[in-house]
Amino acid sequence: MAKASSTGVRPTIRMVAELAGVSTATVSYVLSGRRGDGGPGVSDPTAEKVKAAAERLGYRPNQAARAIRTGRTNTVILSLTMLSDPWSLSVIESVQKAAVPRGITPMILGDADWVKVLGTHNADAVFVDAVREEQRDALRKLAEHGTSLVVFDEVLEAEGFDVIRSIAGPGCRMAVEHLLHGHRRIACLTPATVAGTSGGTRYRAYSDALADAGIPEREDYVGLFDGTSAGAYAAATRLLSMPERPTAIYATTDYAAVSAINAAQRLGLAVGTDVDIIGVGNTVEGERMSPSLSTVGPVDFFDKLARLLLRRATAQSSPDAPKDPGVLDFPWHLFVRESAPHRSAATRLY
Repeated sequence: MAKASSTGVRPTIRMVAELAGVSTATVSYVLSGRRGDGGPGVSDPTAEKVKAAAERLGYRPNQAARAIRTGRTNTVILSLTMLSDPWSLSVIESVQKAAVPRGITPMILGDADWVKVLGTHNADAVFVDAVREEQRDALRKLAEHGTSLVVFDEVLEAEGFDVIRSIAGPGCRMAVEHLLHGHRRIACLTPATVAGTSGGTRYRAYSDALADAGIPEREDYVGLFDGTSAGAYAAATRLLSMPERPTAIYATTDYAAVSAINAAQRLGLAVGTDVDIIGVGNTVEGERMSPSLSTVGPVDFFDKLARLLLRRATAQSSPDAPKDPGVLDFPWHLFVRESAPHRSAATRLY
């Protein structure tokens, strides 16, 4: 059989069964990943023989045929707006950790045009991190047609899909107020699309907190950038190179805060001493880096998101799958780490 596959003939499940000396039903059962979930017993030695035969022949299951037979594709789609953002990377890491042991493959969609992709590709469950106004009808139609959707949004209600809700405003206010305990010269590092006259939730938290503290907002302390890490680095470098530089930076995302830390270190400033920096998102990267990033965000967000997505993906075979779509709320907390330690008014840095 191995010789036949080496000549260009595609290995079949029957060829694997003949080489392993078992039935095609046993091969199908072992390679489906269902062992351990109940059903006909297959011993470990037999399962190993099947896997060894499949490996020797180079056999790979026909995913399209399996999808028709079982109604599942063993894939989940993650639609992530900015792949380089530590927040997106934390989502990917948590979902991979939960999915791979179950034989489920995460597929990453690296742009916001998820409507077109979901119109032509099936998945057992889909996570969408941003929904534009004009995409909401498409979201509801996909749910009506049976697509299992988990959506990250602050205002949408659960209309046939799950909503992960994490209200940023109060948490961002906590971040700025934390800096106000030790600083008056506080800058804001934010994408240009969320600042300006119309503002944005995370930017308004900065502006309102300064106003309530009686501190005039300085236009030159608002570091606008193009939404990329490189842009955030350049904006932070400008802020920290000013003659009267800020002594603290509130970044509206963790990835911008990481860029600010890199800029400060490049300029020879000690983060947490010469300048305090705080981010938004509570990402895994921010916690692991050195100095560790002070931030605001929900607790256990990424692991809980992954668990919900995987329960939806395996709903047909999982007794603990949620019965109806709903809203999962995450309150925000302040995480004080090395980049912005606790300070008192007595040690305020002007």
